[in-house]
Amino acid sequence: TLVTLIVLWFGISVPLVYLGSYFAFKRGRPKPVKEPTLIPTHIPPQQWYLSSVLSIFVGGILPFGACFIEIFFIMSSVWLHQFYYMFGFLFIVFVILVITCAEITIVMCYFQLCHEDYHWWWRAFLTAGSSAIYLFLYSIMYFCTKMQIVKAVSTMLFFGYMFLISLGFFLVTGTIGFVSTFYFVELIYSSIK
Repeated sequence: TLVTLIVLWFGISVPLVYLGSYFAFKRGRPKPVKEPTLIPTHIPPQQWYLSSVLSIFVGGILPFGACFIEIFFIMSSVWLHQFYYMFGFLFIVFVILVITCAEITIVMCYFQLCHEDYHWWWRAFLTAGSSAIYLFLYSIMYFCTKMQIVKAVSTMLFFGYMFLISLGFFLVTGTIGFVSTFYFVELIYSSIK
């Protein structure tokens, strides 16, 4: 099995990395639709509901709410050794999660741009990615209600894995939010002449 993994690594993964980097360097850098000015414009004072922290945490509720029922079944499958057999439904929930991440991030970015705040890059990533905070909080609630763990090592193992899963969820949802917002901003600024 180790030889098979090495063959898969060097036979599939490494050539795809070099093939992808070749096409990426051949394509060149994307050009922005509107060139930024050298002098930054003044951002007027924002309302309380447009603050970065509030919009980031509120933006994470909807993507987590779109998939938290399915997360319960996945966590039961992983931690309680129950069978999970609804993969078609899981795919539908993933599509709903992608759409929800894209929509909430675009809406929050649109509100921000309407109030002349042009610092949308990191906020777009963090708005959708903040759903990982709710995932980790849900794992704490799951641990307290469903798990019968009393040993410290098992507890650290559970929360270590859930932290890594939450980190991966943060990166996936944040990337979905940023990419969708990037194309949205390009679309609205391409119509300005």
